[in-house]
Amino acid sequence: MSFDMQRILASKRAMRQNLAALPVAEKLRLLDDLRERELTLRRSAPLATSNVVREQRSAYRPAKPGN
Repeated sequence: MSFDMQRILASKRAMRQNLAALPVAEKLRLLDDLRERELTLRRSAPLATSNVVREQRSAYRPAKPGN
């Protein structure tokens, strides 16, 4: 199996252009489809989450001006 990087990049560029040209309603429909797939995958995943690494959110506070 060989990879033709120019062909891959051209294909990605064309896909991005095609997606950008879609109407907003179609983009939202695609987003809904992706969300449904994610939910399906989550439901089908084993419940054993001991191997999952979860990071705690750190409190983000922007620096005050002058500090």
